This record gives sequence, structure tokens and C-alpha cells, in this order.
Amino acid sequence: MGDHDDLRKFITDLAVVHGRVVLSSGQEADWYVDLRRVTLHHRAAPLVGRVLLDLTADWQYDAVGGLTLGADPIALSMLHAASADDRPLDAFVVRKTGKAHGLQRRIEGPDVVGRRVLAVEDTSTTGGSVLTAVDALREAGAEVVGVAVIVDRGAGAAVEAAGLPYRAAYTLADLGLVA
Repeated sequence: MGDHDDLRKFITDLAVVHGRVVLSSGQEADWYVDLRRVTLHHRAAPLVGRVLLDLTADWQYDAVGGLTLGADPIALSMLHAASADDRPLDAFVVRKTGKAHGLQRRIEGPDVVGRRVLAVEDTSTTGGSVLTAVDALREAGAEVVGVAVIVDRGAGAAVEAAGLPYRAAYTLADLGLVA
């Protein structure tokens, strides 16, 4: 099996939780994909980095990140996977709101001004979280080249309507889930 198949197995074995839940979008579902169980797992996290780098291999960007907390481990996995291939790739964290003390930065990490960046998210239903990050990145002077998620729950149309290319490593069908 390759990285893509191995990561899918981690997702289906560890992250898919059955039972009634309310999603961050406010929608209700009979199952939840808790990707932090995968993105923070010692064996799965390296796969996340390699799979998302492969997914976006034809896009040119030199920094990756998104809205904290879902995007943070993804960006770090990608940073480490890129480093293992001698590819320079920085990571950043977008706060939900600006910091009220210190440097009062909304985007932490290396500066994104004038840089080509990739916005990531673990899973997205409406695109709200990742588009919040995109807005903050654009306000900070970054050029967002696209959005990549591990699992798409339906956000593609919203992201594309915002003028950005969108890619997902897995669809719900890939995971054997019905929306």
C-alpha cells in the first residue's frame, strides 16, 4: 500500500466516529470525522504531510497553514515532509482573532507578506473556517494559491466561488461515508 491508502486506513480506523453530532457549521450529522486523532498520531502525521504535498505538487507555494487548530498539525506535517525532501517550506498559524498583546499578530510564524501560500484545513463542510483564514492571509498581503483539505464534506463549491482552486485528499465516498 502507498501513503494515500495508508492514510485512508488511519482515517477510517481512528477518525470516523459514529453518533449524532453538531458540526462547527451548525449542521447535524450522524457521524464525525475527528481528524486530530490522525493529524496528531505518531505514525499517521508523516503520511498527512506527504499526501498533501503530493496532492498539491503542481501548485507553487512556499508557506502553508490555516486557521488554528485544525490546520496547525497539517502545516507542520507538510513542513517536515518537505524538509525531508530538501524542499524549503514554512508553516504559519492564523488566529481566529487578532492578538491583543505582544506584537498583536493574527498570523504567527514567518511573515507571509508577498509570499505564495497554501491554506489548509483538516475537514471542511461549508468552507467557513478555511475562508476565514484566506481572508486574514489576503489582508496580511499573502497570495493564496489554493485550498487543500484532508477530507471534503462539501466545501469545494464555496471555496471555488471565492476564486480559489480546491483539492481534497479524500471525499466522503472514499471513506465509505454517505453525506
